[in-house]
Amino acid sequence: MKFAYRFSNLLGAVYRQGNLNFSKDGNAVISPVGNRISVFDLKNNSSETLPVSTTKNISCVGVSPDGNLAVVVDEDGAALLISLITRAVLHHFHFHKPVSSIRFSPDGRRFVVTKENVALMYHAPGKRREFNAFVLDKSYYGPYDETTCIDWTDDSKCFVVGSKDMSTWVFGAERWANLIYYSLGGHKDVIVGCFFEKDSLDLYTVSQDGTLCVWESDTELDGLVLRKTRDRPEDEEDEEEGTRTEGDQGEVIRGKVETPRERERTKNVRYKHFFNKEGDFNNLTAAAFHKPTHILVTGFSSGIFHLHELPEFNLIHSLSISDQRITSVAINCSGDWIGFGCSRMGQLLVWEWQSESYVFKQQGHFNNMASLTYSPDGQYIVTGGDDGKVKVWNTNSGLCFVTFTEHTSSVTSVTFTSSGFVIVSASLDGTVRAFDLHRYRNFRTFTSPRPAQFSSLAVDVSGELVSAGAQDSFEIFLWSMQTGRLLEVLGGHEGPVSSLCFSPVQSILASASWDRTVRLWDMLDSWQVKETLPLTSDGLSVSYRPDGQEVAVATLNGEISFWNPQTATQTGSVSGRHDLQTGRKETDKVTAKQTAKGKSFTSLCYSADGESILAGGQSKFVCIYNVKEQLLMKKFEISCNLSFDAMEEFLDRRKMTEFGSLALVDDGTGDGDGVNISLPGVRRGDMSSRHFKPEIRVSSLRFSPTGRSWAATTTEGLLVYSLDGSLVFDPYDLDLDVTPASIRKQLRLQDWASAVVLAFRLNENALKQEVLETVPHEQSDSLPDVYVEKLLGFVASCLEKSGHLQFYLTWAQNLLMLHGQKLKNRSGSLFNDCDFNMYNIRYATALSKQRGLKRSAEEEEEDEDQSEEMSEASLEDAEMML
Repeated sequence: MKFAYRFSNLLGAVYRQGNLNFSKDGNAVISPVGNRISVFDLKNNSSETLPVSTTKNISCVGVSPDGNLAVVVDEDGAALLISLITRAVLHHFHFHKPVSSIRFSPDGRRFVVTKENVALMYHAPGKRREFNAFVLDKSYYGPYDETTCIDWTDDSKCFVVGSKDMSTWVFGAERWANLIYYSLGGHKDVIVGCFFEKDSLDLYTVSQDGTLCVWESDTELDGLVLRKTRDRPEDEEDEEEGTRTEGDQGEVIRGKVETPRERERTKNVRYKHFFNKEGDFNNLTAAAFHKPTHILVTGFSSGIFHLHELPEFNLIHSLSISDQRITSVAINCSGDWIGFGCSRMGQLLVWEWQSESYVFKQQGHFNNMASLTYSPDGQYIVTGGDDGKVKVWNTNSGLCFVTFTEHTSSVTSVTFTSSGFVIVSASLDGTVRAFDLHRYRNFRTFTSPRPAQFSSLAVDVSGELVSAGAQDSFEIFLWSMQTGRLLEVLGGHEGPVSSLCFSPVQSILASASWDRTVRLWDMLDSWQVKETLPLTSDGLSVSYRPDGQEVAVATLNGEISFWNPQTATQTGSVSGRHDLQTGRKETDKVTAKQTAKGKSFTSLCYSADGESILAGGQSKFVCIYNVKEQLLMKKFEISCNLSFDAMEEFLDRRKMTEFGSLALVDDGTGDGDGVNISLPGVRRGDMSSRHFKPEIRVSSLRFSPTGRSWAATTTEGLLVYSLDGSLVFDPYDLDLDVTPASIRKQLRLQDWASAVVLAFRLNENALKQEVLETVPHEQSDSLPDVYVEKLLGFVASCLEKSGHLQFYLTWAQNLLMLHGQKLKNRSGSLFNDCDFNMYNIRYATALSKQRGLKRSAEEEEEDEDQSEEMSEASLEDAEMML
């Protein structure tokens, strides 16, 4: 059994908070999801979650103009510099205060960060620097309240900052002699967006009350005059930039009010308040402006968004996404696609405004996810949530392609039938529903004679029997999938039925209950109790081994016991209470060590081979145990996000005062964000006006039937862990005649094209390499177009590992020369790797230039040393002659 499972993808959540960004080509959306970053490819309809995470929820993201770097900042101001090419963390930094916005300059040499009432301009890493750190260049003071938004001019000479004090400030990246930093007033509410016109100093500002102001400048960008004291060569500036180190304060610049004497003495840049227009809706929450097309997009708290053409303010569209607040708006480089993010609903949409259609529309579960299940082939994952929705996710693309909304209350359990085309779900609304994946509809609804809340669900191997356990009447109900009729009501448990599981090889149903028993029901013998397994505590979860020869039960005292269902004897047990390592809530008065005594595993799942078992519960850890040895093999930490509660073992002493914990202070009432604690007696808090820190926990675990991945529904979302590497055997268009013997026969007959085609249909790497190294590279013109793309991909992979470099380079050259134009017209995904190759080439050329400069410097030093030696020798000769 391998334990090299690593985090693969985050499903079930597409957007949480923060700003959206489009990639450089405009075909992908970069979305913050909690403390992680997800990239949604709109062209290939796929998603990827970067393998990096911050310590708290991400508040803002800045992407460099070339699309290679991203600066990610969390709620506390801790920043990560991430390479979007290699998906690696390049640098850590801390701004020590919450950051409201971040923006790179169009030339990529600087970026501006706003925190509190100051704007900080840093030198961007990677531009003529050897050490990629954040070096502060200038600090700009002017606003009296917190800053909200930033925008740069197209030539990176100036930037504008909006503030909560209803003022807008224009600053220069350099000290311009005719640009005085003063505020532009005129708004009556918080500035939401400020935007420069294309190639101009003209401004548009938008405030929260829906007001648009247009500011015209009497000076063009070319008219900015550099101050003489700062008029230095560019090489000297770069030299000074290189001498600064991370942590230097930089230059402090303060804005001021222009006096009448200064106005008469110098001809400065002046702004004229042109006009302002009121919107039809108040409480504007997000805005974006596309400079080439002059399109302004505004989003409102009511879920409505407007498209206007500036400066005439002509209305193009007025549409509604939902009834929830639009948190973020972004426009791609071409101006065709507009991205919207709704944090309260966890919704991400991409709208094509010219065709008035959705390019992308995804939404996670509104509340927590309660259960999941894999399809028999492992391609789909179904999740059920507290919002009453059942969602089906594609494991390859990571996207949801169908949502069932028939349930009216929390979905407690979901499962697939053995055919893989029917989903069965149980809910607290008193119904069990069956959904058809062919027609995407609810074709069966199972109910009980008396209303009951179903907390568990199981379907037998044949897919004919559907069973559900009630948590209020302590009964188990059996229905027929074919007829939908209620077959039997199984009574006998003296507590709520917490878990059900059918044997994979027999018609035996195992039920775990809070009455400290597990009952085995024989479906073939009048539904009688075959065995009763006594437990030491309340039963929470039961699971059968894939061969049906063992049953695992998780109990309330934190133990996992293993039973032989044939003899009804216990074969072993694992005490997992100490492995949970639960954290301490901020409002807890009990230590984490004492709290852990009351925690337990709530979900169990066997691996595909039955040798190991996964266990998760009210903790941030998922434990994997070896069943035979009854030992803990590995612990997976599902999250390091400190924005969740119960993450740390010890409380922060800085939050503890003589009056109690600062977490108990209602510091957010009245501002719309609520407070940090839930109401007394309410599990999730008052969702209408208050927010709280959700507690980290694992609600459900499932292994993929293929054994190559497993998934967990957690507070953070649906986490998928998979083994590294690809599938060993993945045939394409397989037939009975496609065998290694027939392929080698074609090689002996020198039927090269047939041999290559058969090898790629069988798709075994060793055989493909054997065939390719036998076939002459001149035969690449006789291949079918379908296999050229596969062959080119295989040649590229061989170039990295094989020692026959010239041979594979010749193959690649011939394939591209003969089929390059067809490949370019037919496949866009094949050339996605070219960006990574270009990145490597640029890195190699930059490295060679750097080494060349060092060599030239060393040669100059050697020449100077030789000249000094020669001059010293000549002096000695002169002295000898004298």
